[in-house]
Amino acid sequence: MAAIDSYSLNDKTALIGGSTQGIGLATAKRMAELGATCVLIARNKATLREAVASLDASSGQPHQYLVADFSQPDAVKAAVTKALDGGTHFDIVINNTGGPPHGAITEADPQAFIKALEMHVVCNQIILQAVLPKMKAKQFGRFINIISTSVREPIPGLGVSNTTRWAVAAWAKTTSREVAPFGITVNNVLPGFTDTARLQSLFDSKSNASGRDVKDVADEAVAKIPAGRLGKPEEIAAAVAFLASPAAAYINGINLPVDGGRLASM
Repeated sequence: MAAIDSYSLNDKTALIGGSTQGIGLATAKRMAELGATCVLIARNKATLREAVASLDASSGQPHQYLVADFSQPDAVKAAVTKALDGGTHFDIVINNTGGPPHGAITEADPQAFIKALEMHVVCNQIILQAVLPKMKAKQFGRFINIISTSVREPIPGLGVSNTTRWAVAAWAKTTSREVAPFGITVNNVLPGFTDTARLQSLFDSKSNASGRDVKDVADEAVAKIPAGRLGKPEEIAAAVAFLASPAAAYINGINLPVDGGRLASM
């Protein structure tokens, strides 16, 4: 059994969603540095190949990738099942999927909620049920959902996203209590405003909707962060990697903000 103060991920295999850019790729890089074998899953084969090639393999890890679009849950199920049938065992699952577009909830198409819930809650459930038997047998497992600070304080203009992130948080809390007896934990990391393509897209959307300069939109967001800057993907990744480690074995069912102090709530 690994020491409880161990941060090493040697001999662990991690399935990491949305891992060709931003927080997902930063997480894969950090976990690889800690010795994990990383299996990246996203929809673009070319960018997956580039991402896998960028990972540290100094411990001899055979990093891999799976091609699947999270807007197609059956494709996600098929890809993960094929990997399991091929002998891969996942010790760690990082659920990380791009959020719905910017927009007021009162103007959202009802189908947008269905699509978002499929991409996040349904795909999470599919992966959980696929990998859980082997995790239970091994008496070790980590599920970490990269969601949003909106589960504490809804973000204006992100109606569908706010709703979906809350659903994931509720799913995670419920699941955490059921799997805890098997040495498995389920936690959520809540990134604040982080310097990623996703955030830039949200700034652009807000700029277009309001007619304001995108720099003014970005400056307004940064002004609300006590740290005085946007977060870095690597800073989110550090929190994710800790929760994935043996050292975090007694942390379960939590929402961990990594937001430079922006949240006003406790």
